[in-house]
Amino acid sequence: MTQPAEDTADNGSGGAPRSAPGAHPLGLVPGRRGGLTAAEVAERVARGAVNDVPVRSSRSVKEIVRANVFTRFNAIIGVMFAVILVVGPIQDGLFGLVIVANTAIGIIQEMRAKRTLDSLALIGEAKPQVRRDGRVEQVAVAAIVLDDTVLLGIGDKVIVDGEVTEADGLEIDESLLTGEPDPVLKLPGDQVMSGSFVVAGAGAFSATRVGREAYAAQLAEEASRFTLVSSELRSGIDSILKFITWLLVPTAIGLIISQLAVEGSDWREAVRRMVAGIVPMVPEGLVLLTSVAFAIGVVRLGRKQCLVQELPAIEGLARVDTVCLDKTGTLTEGGMDVVELRPLPGPPAPAGPPRAAEVPGADGPPGADGADGPVDPAVLRTALGVLAGADARPNPSMRAIIDAYGSAAGSGGEWRVIEAMPFSSARKWSGVQLLEPQGAEASWLLGAPDVLLAEGHPTLAEVDELGAKGLRVLLLGRTLVPLDAPDPAAGLRPLALVVLEQRLRDDAADTLRYFESQQVRAKVISGDAAVSVGAVAANLGLPGAEHPVDARTLPADPEELADTADRTSVFGRVTPQQKRELVGALQARGHTVAMTGDGVNDVLALKDADIGVAMGSGSEATRAVAQIVLLDDSFATLPSVVAEGRRVIGNIERVATLFLVKTVYSVLLAILVICTHSPYPFLPRHSTVLSTLTIGVPAFFLALAPNNERARRGFVRRVLRLAVPGGLIAGTATFTAYALARANHDTDLEADTSVATLTLFLVAIWVLAIVARPYNWWRLLLIATMGGAFALVLLVPWLSDFFQLSLAGTRDPWAGVAIAMIAGVALEVVWRYVGRGAEA
Repeated sequence: MTQPAEDTADNGSGGAPRSAPGAHPLGLVPGRRGGLTAAEVAERVARGAVNDVPVRSSRSVKEIVRANVFTRFNAIIGVMFAVILVVGPIQDGLFGLVIVANTAIGIIQEMRAKRTLDSLALIGEAKPQVRRDGRVEQVAVAAIVLDDTVLLGIGDKVIVDGEVTEADGLEIDESLLTGEPDPVLKLPGDQVMSGSFVVAGAGAFSATRVGREAYAAQLAEEASRFTLVSSELRSGIDSILKFITWLLVPTAIGLIISQLAVEGSDWREAVRRMVAGIVPMVPEGLVLLTSVAFAIGVVRLGRKQCLVQELPAIEGLARVDTVCLDKTGTLTEGGMDVVELRPLPGPPAPAGPPRAAEVPGADGPPGADGADGPVDPAVLRTALGVLAGADARPNPSMRAIIDAYGSAAGSGGEWRVIEAMPFSSARKWSGVQLLEPQGAEASWLLGAPDVLLAEGHPTLAEVDELGAKGLRVLLLGRTLVPLDAPDPAAGLRPLALVVLEQRLRDDAADTLRYFESQQVRAKVISGDAAVSVGAVAANLGLPGAEHPVDARTLPADPEELADTADRTSVFGRVTPQQKRELVGALQARGHTVAMTGDGVNDVLALKDADIGVAMGSGSEATRAVAQIVLLDDSFATLPSVVAEGRRVIGNIERVATLFLVKTVYSVLLAILVICTHSPYPFLPRHSTVLSTLTIGVPAFFLALAPNNERARRGFVRRVLRLAVPGGLIAGTATFTAYALARANHDTDLEADTSVATLTLFLVAIWVLAIVARPYNWWRLLLIATMGGAFALVLLVPWLSDFFQLSLAGTRDPWAGVAIAMIAGVALEVVWRYVGRGAEA
């Protein structure tokens, strides 16, 4: 039940409860109710009083099919396809088959992502402890029934609503429900709400509302849903599509009227050319490829044991420029070792002002050599063993003490635990009130030396020396002040320093170097002593680690706090509320912040950060609020997540440019045709071959390619700054070549269409060549393959007949080539100047 003063709750470790000598573990104390019987559980399951709300990590199959099939643009394309089936040859309806294939690809990829997410969510699912038939057992969340007795320890999330039946210093954080950050002390009879979590103590509650009646049903649904909400990328695309929809309707109406007027004698031809003008306006594959790119990203990360609970997290982490790291469990492994127990001499006169109610010369503990002499190390070892044994769920620090001194507690059977004070991130210490062998009652505290000792105490210099080596130091002290006093640490006699060594993660240094190379700043925000945290960070090569800041000296003014947060790399002695404030201060400076952590003291900061990343072995509360969970606790997975996000965002931006260039030139061509009363220059089959070779196939490969460029805000602005002028250039060049060809032979519409198709292909392939930069072998091969495929369409007789393309003479085709070259130069100018402005 006690927790040493350390940064993390290292704390969702779970495991069977431990008991102090002479006491019983939580849930097995005689006289306490033994929970439901097996028969009572079966009866409640039979009548449906079970927590059967599925925690969905993904959309259902029905939702996936509906989302990919029943879209606004699929409806438009479907109507056009039906029209072509009535009036034209099948080759003019090829665009419909392409839509079917693309939609099928989208469904298949999202189904793969669903299977990956569902399996990972099952691995990371919480396993609460319940008391049944007098035994403590772990069950699935969905197996909890009404009236179950659910046990709680530090870091546990309250799964269902209930009433507290047992409490041992139980403190619940309800900030996720009420917004109030201060933990609430719970006593038997108090209500607990699902969605809250334990920050101190232990206890049990009886489930009063389960299933869809509990608040957890809503929380779990929102926390684990496979979703695309709050995505700048997706919202930007939606805004573009809404504008296109409004633009498309009047343009299509005008095109229909003009083509019926121009081709009045051949209404079938007029309908075909009208369809050819409308279909390219629809960026039908843009949303599809966005979903596919996200889905494939989920699958790739899933193979690395990374659970993406919300899809925008992939995008969000790609935009991150600052990563806040919790030291314990992130830079260091969970395990620790006691390297030294250093007894302290008797109490000296403090250099600073004495603590309130300080009692110098308090009676020493049993085994002391005198009031002013060091305590017998055997007594210290026994006291530590008893104190650690009172912890129902020992964290790594306490486990290290148990491993070192647990056997000593066995010889201290005469020591009895009277009361325990659970660890609090605000206090930075924990305590146990003991009845000692000689009959004296005293409080033993274990915690942060710089919190328990007065400012200027000589021992602090010794602590700083050890901390500068990257060691963790806890102070063990004794006082006659009871634990329920206003200040139990008053009159504390420091007895010993417990020196622990943390195990650095092998991959931590490489991961920090990766972030530095990608212009992502790393900041370590820890509850440990600033000197110790700085030493660990310096050993890992973090820039700025040589100047750590103690959070107790942070300014209260928001502007000054933001300045300090911006320029400092390492913070120590940070409270949970201060972690939250530091994240907010960095965000106020315009930074996109990711926060990693594994303990309950990280939850508030994880919730407020742009992206929360939790360790799989961390507390249930952190996993509930985080968007990304590293199931294997590997900090080295983060670069993969960042890289995946950058790949998705950067490539979708490329793909969006291709699709929107097509939309712009299609609208421009329709307007020019309407104004000049000309036949539309293409048939649907021509639009199909152009879209497939310059957009569809290249976009699929570009959307899945590696891309390490950091994502930036302003997606819509950057895409439109190239797409709009690019589309205008392509449309103008195409109509110019078409008009010149018609002026030379007004009656040969097939030859005129072929010239327009050639010109537009050359301009569109130039756009593709720009978007595909920087080049590598496969991108050059992709562009060359698309060019070769179009050449085959023109040169192979049965293909040219099928697509109704034939270039007559040499003058018009070469004129089209020349116009395309001029358009290409104009595109390069746009790319160099307008594109550069978009990057600014």
